[in-house]
Amino acid sequence: MSPIKTIIMGAAGRDFHNFNLVYRDNPQYEVLAFTATQIPDIAGRKYPGKLAGKMYPKGIPIFAESDLLDLIKKHKVEEVVFSYSDVPHEYVMHHASRVVAAGAAFKMLGYQPTAIKAKVPVVSVCAVRTGSGKSQTTRRVVKQLKSLGLKVVSIRHPMPYGDLEKQICQRFAAYKDLDKHECTIEEREEYEPHIDMGAVIYSGVDYQVIGREAEKEADVIVWDGGNNDLPFFQSDLKIVVADPHRPNHECTYHPGEANIYAADVIVINKIDSCYPDDLHTVRENVMRMNPRAQIVEAASPIFVDGGSKIRGKRVVVVEDGPTLTHGEMTYGAGVVAANRYGAGEIVDPKGYFVGTMLETLQKYPNIGDIIPAMGYGKKQMADLEKTLNAVPCDLVVSATPIDLTRVIKIKKPHLRVRYELQEIGEPDMAAILGEFCKKHFPKLRK
Repeated sequence: MSPIKTIIMGAAGRDFHNFNLVYRDNPQYEVLAFTATQIPDIAGRKYPGKLAGKMYPKGIPIFAESDLLDLIKKHKVEEVVFSYSDVPHEYVMHHASRVVAAGAAFKMLGYQPTAIKAKVPVVSVCAVRTGSGKSQTTRRVVKQLKSLGLKVVSIRHPMPYGDLEKQICQRFAAYKDLDKHECTIEEREEYEPHIDMGAVIYSGVDYQVIGREAEKEADVIVWDGGNNDLPFFQSDLKIVVADPHRPNHECTYHPGEANIYAADVIVINKIDSCYPDDLHTVRENVMRMNPRAQIVEAASPIFVDGGSKIRGKRVVVVEDGPTLTHGEMTYGAGVVAANRYGAGEIVDPKGYFVGTMLETLQKYPNIGDIIPAMGYGKKQMADLEKTLNAVPCDLVVSATPIDLTRVIKIKKPHLRVRYELQEIGEPDMAAILGEFCKKHFPKLRK
């Protein structure tokens, strides 16, 4: 039989992983192309031959997703594999209908064939949507496991926005590693907090290579998920974070709903700042969908050093970028902090967006009166700097997980907003991870 002509739809993450595990060196398939969306400047590049394997010595081209139907017809494509995350079910099925009408089958790969088996136990932290609180939950898990005397290494969902051959396997343990790998703002937001707490985190493109390297220095691996994607590793304890600020998204977004069904522990986060009816909706949904899962209710309190300086000031708020874009939130911890500390005005910055920041605003017009910390490359970081410094205000309130001044120059007084996970009642992470360790590390000291 001739190999099945295939296109993989992606966003420079799950698509490459699915290819590496299922399609690379697999003669049953001929992968003609990747398509890309969500992330700027990915289309027009190639998945390099060094990563693509012996069947693709010249690499595999990456096209814009808008070219998909033309590619199907031009190359008589037989199968299209949907391989990205954080999208409504209706969005997925509209794509499926177009693909089927164009003459190809529409396919999604399951969790097991795309999950790597590690040699050490794995705790995964995933979510129902971007911005639910994975990062602070992951930090809480890492700290608790370290407090039990374990060597903990995290592996982050991919963000390969640079030279893919140089990003096969990346290790971050110091700030110099961020510069060495020329990290974007989006990458720094995920890696820098781990460095801040003295932890090691890996990321990259080829997770089989990454897993082998991480195992060498770990008693336990913590999978730090991206968007609302499934873990890339088989999880011995699967923690999933739900967000009552977006009720019903736990059962209407792909693949966040699958995460809920597979979860061992469901963290309902932000219960201190949501509407009671929305909390009730999420709680009832997750209990109905997965009655065997343990439910942890938690808050994500904010901390601002020098927060009193906000009172009465005209402030511009910077929030985590992906949370506002494909995460569809209209505000985040920065707005909460500005209001809590009595800002005189939150300045609408939209009239000052320039370059790629303006393009982002045009693509996501409902982001609210805030600046998303977009920085997928040097040009976008420069545009972020110009935008931020052009806004007339007294103070910048930055709620990204990183120190923005490491990558851009802020010419105004600025304050950082931090947030951590705080469990409310029982069970809590200490109890859950304690039981996990009893099972997997029976000789561990108490």
